[in-house]
Amino acid sequence: MRLAGKVAIITGAAGGQGVAEARAFAEEGAAVVLTDLRADAGEELAASIRAAGGRAQYFQHDVVDEGQWRHVVDETRKLFGGVHVLVNNAGTISRLSIEKTDIASWDRTMAVNLTGPMLGMKVAAPAMRDSGGGSIVNVSSTAGLMPHHDAAYTASKWGLRGLSKTAAIEFVEWNIRVNSIHPAQIAETGFVREGLPGHAESACQIIPMQRLGTPQECADLVLFLASDQSSYITGAEIAIDGGFSSGATQWVRTRLRRDIAAQNKG
Repeated sequence: MRLAGKVAIITGAAGGQGVAEARAFAEEGAAVVLTDLRADAGEELAASIRAAGGRAQYFQHDVVDEGQWRHVVDETRKLFGGVHVLVNNAGTISRLSIEKTDIASWDRTMAVNLTGPMLGMKVAAPAMRDSGGGSIVNVSSTAGLMPHHDAAYTASKWGLRGLSKTAAIEFVEWNIRVNSIHPAQIAETGFVREGLPGHAESACQIIPMQRLGTPQECADLVLFLASDQSSYITGAEIAIDGGFSSGATQWVRTRLRRDIAAQNKG
């Protein structure tokens, strides 16, 4: 029960990683407040957690709206008595090159992926301070560590990485830790399902572990960072990517060199 007595807010909780995080937190003793735009899926998840003996409440919530953030945090405090954990998991993607990026898609991607977490930290951090401190986990991406072929998404995730470090320093006196995680391709998520043909398959070919990650693997990392087991970790950026950001280019090059050498020998 690593989160016994804790209260956690998880955005983007109605699918993929958010579902796995919500279930993991509830199983470890936390009261979970789930937010998402998808009301049916959010309500269903909250009901299933309660049916299993956990404490959960869903709120429909657009993370780019500061007023909605204030409502979520205020209601969380009324329902469960405080706030100890914030997981900024909500995200969107545009899949557009610089040449093809339009202002509307740029603005929406930046708003959800970067402004949303900023507003969440702005509103939730004082409540966390008043609850004795806690942990914020911002879900970035390998696109926040290295270039991806998506202008707005890459810029937003690099921005979230930097914002997380600023928050770690600003909130340390409030006993609040802030870290970012950087997943590669994660199975069973909309980002993978909605990718172009061959998207997931090609990812497996360049990830050294040669597979996609799972929502549960991400949830396990977020749970660790949310819990007191990570009490001396703040301002960190943790890749969960099967080795992709640490050496995919070198790994692929080594494979190609071996293939070319074998062809030449043949």
